[in-house]
Amino acid sequence: MVNWHEKYKTQNVKQVISETDSFTLERYNQFFKFFPKDATRILDVGCNTGRGGLRLKQLNPKLTLLGLDCVQERLDALPECYSQNMHGLSTNIPIEDRSVDVIVAGEFLEHLYPADVDITLCEFQRVLKIGGRLLLTTPNPNYIKSKLTGASVYGNSHLTQHFPKILRFRLQMHGFSGVKIYGSGKVSRYLGPYFPLMMIYGSYLIFANKW
Repeated sequence: MVNWHEKYKTQNVKQVISETDSFTLERYNQFFKFFPKDATRILDVGCNTGRGGLRLKQLNPKLTLLGLDCVQERLDALPECYSQNMHGLSTNIPIEDRSVDVIVAGEFLEHLYPADVDITLCEFQRVLKIGGRLLLTTPNPNYIKSKLTGASVYGNSHLTQHFPKILRFRLQMHGFSGVKIYGSGKVSRYLGPYFPLMMIYGSYLIFANKW
């Protein structure tokens, strides 16, 4: 029998750039701008060593942060701002139904095997409160630079790629509403998230409500 936990751990430890990615803090700044005003309980999926969560706590010290990751060593390195650390997979999140206000998943979805994508979206829908919000970023397969250079989203621990319109549809199929897509990644430092040509962004942010 396949040990999926070990497979995901093996894949993810290969992805060391997440520890030094210069855009991580900016990505969590972008997430925070889309938080509902009354959001307090935040699930950070693929939390890694907590650089992003620490930034959220700096932006609002009243937040309660829960971290989920498949690599125990990364959870062991989380800062104290996380109230709960969960060693597990997004296909079986070990918290109760309707128990969080916001889910953030920065550059996470592409690390899933194809069969686990919809299971994960179902879990996100399950654990969000009614009125809760999902915020995630993922590489943009339509990125013009990749098209021109022949680069692919696939590689290292990137196991899937997600076209914006298709991901929007998948979220709607799982009952999410108000789904919106914004630019993210380093280009958004200069042009912000609202530039109308999505192909200029190496990554995109998708926003969806459980309502």
